[in-house]
Amino acid sequence: MTKPPAAFLAAAKNLLGPKGWSEDPEQLDKVATPWRGSFTGETPFLARPASTEEAAALVKLCAAHHVALTPQGGNTGLVDAGTPHGEIVVSMTRMHAVRSVDPFNNSLVIEAGAPLVTAQQAAEDAGRLFPLSLGSEGTATIGGLISTNAGGVAVLRYGMMRDLILGLEVVLPSGEIWNGLSGLRKNNTGYDLKHLFAGAEGTLGLITAATLKLFPQVQRASAWVCCSSTEDVVSLLALVRQHAGDTVTSFEIIPSGAIAMVLEDVPGTRDPLPSDLPWRVLMEVSMVDEAHARDALEKALEAAFEQDLVKDGVVAASKAQAQSFWHIRETIPLSKRAYGTSINQDIAVPVSRIPAFIESCNAAVLEVVPSAEFVIFGHVGDGNLHYSVCEPAGANAPVLKGHTPAVTRIIYDQTMAHDGSISAEHGVGRLKRDELANLRPLAATETMRAIKRAIDPLGIMNPGRVVSI
Repeated sequence: MTKPPAAFLAAAKNLLGPKGWSEDPEQLDKVATPWRGSFTGETPFLARPASTEEAAALVKLCAAHHVALTPQGGNTGLVDAGTPHGEIVVSMTRMHAVRSVDPFNNSLVIEAGAPLVTAQQAAEDAGRLFPLSLGSEGTATIGGLISTNAGGVAVLRYGMMRDLILGLEVVLPSGEIWNGLSGLRKNNTGYDLKHLFAGAEGTLGLITAATLKLFPQVQRASAWVCCSSTEDVVSLLALVRQHAGDTVTSFEIIPSGAIAMVLEDVPGTRDPLPSDLPWRVLMEVSMVDEAHARDALEKALEAAFEQDLVKDGVVAASKAQAQSFWHIRETIPLSKRAYGTSINQDIAVPVSRIPAFIESCNAAVLEVVPSAEFVIFGHVGDGNLHYSVCEPAGANAPVLKGHTPAVTRIIYDQTMAHDGSISAEHGVGRLKRDELANLRPLAATETMRAIKRAIDPLGIMNPGRVVSI
C-alpha cells in the first residue's frame, strides 16, 4: 500500500478539520472490512467530508495529486465494491441530513450518507411512503444504495433504487459539482445523467445527495404459505397477481432447509407454520385500506387452495404476526452455516425459468459435491434468487472449499443458460468484474470503458470496480 503524498495529506487534513479524517489503525481496519468479513482490504487514510463543498474540494485534491479514492456508505456491500485496496476511503456518513420534503410533489431530498431508515422515517412523517426495504436498512446508506442500484423486497411493485430516483447531486472526478436534484418527473433535456451514476458503484463520481420519489402510504396484508414445488410457487405468483394486480408488493420464496438453519443459529426465531413441505412463500399485498388488502389476499389464497397450489397457509392477524413472518425471511443471512462456509451467489432468471434453473443447477452441483445442501431464497416476483451451496450438516471435514471454482462455474453457466444475470441486486464490484466482461457483449463492455475514460480520465474514482480499463 502506497501512502498518499505528504502534501496531499496535509491539505486534506486542513480542509476536513479534526473531525473529518482519521489515520487511526483501528478506524482504518474497520472501513477496510465489510460487514460480512468475507474479504478485507487496506487504506492509508479515511476522509469524512461534512458537506458537498468539502467533498468537491477533496476530490479536486485527489485529482491534483493523482490519489485514488473509494467512496463508502454503510459498508454493507457484498461484491468488493466499497472495500478499499490501497485507495483512501471517502466515507459519506457525516452527510446524513434530510434537506427537504415536498409531500405535494411526492419527493424528498436527502444526503448520501443517510441510512435508508432515515428516508423511510422522513417520508412517514410527511404522510408518505418511501418503499425501498431490505434487511440492512438501518446501516445501508442512500448513496450506497444508489451506487449499487439496490433491490430489496418491494421491487415487484415499486422497482429498484434506480426507479426511485428523480435527481442526483454528484461530485465529478474533476471536483466539479453536478447539481441535478430536480424533482421533475418529465424532463427531456438530453442524456439522463442520473442513470449513469445509479449502479456505477462510485466509478464515475461521488454521489452527495438525491431527490427520491415518495408514494401514498399503504396498509399491508401478509401471508405465509406452504407449497410442494417451485412450479406451484411460480403459478401461485401469477394467480395472486391475477386477483390483486399490482398491489402485490412482495413475493418471497423460502426453502424449509433455510428455516431449519435459522431456528438453529438465530436465537428468538420461530417457524410460523411447521410443515414437511419443501417450500414456503411470504407474500404481501398493500392498499390504502387494510380491509381491502386483506380481502384481496384471502380471495387469492382461496383460489390457490382450490387449485392445489397451496397446501397450508396463514394470513397474518396482526402487524406483530406479519413482522414475525418477515423476521424469519430477514434473518436467513445471519445463519452461520448458510453463510459461514457456503458458496453464495446473487442471480436472476426470468420468473418462468425459476423451476427449471433450480432443478438443473442443483443437479449439476450435486454431480461435483454429492453431499452438498442448498439454501435458495429470494424475490420470486422479479426473478432474483440468492443461491447458496452449503456444507452438509454434520460433515466431519469441509467439503466445499476445494470445489468453489467448479461450483461457481456451474452456477454462472446455468444462470446464463436460462437467460439470466449473475449479478441481480448486489452489484459487480471487483468480485464479478472479469466474469461479466466475458459474459456481456463486447460492445457493452467497450462502451462502459469509453464512458469511464471520458468522465474519469485519471482513473481515480474507485478504480478496478465494475469494468477494467
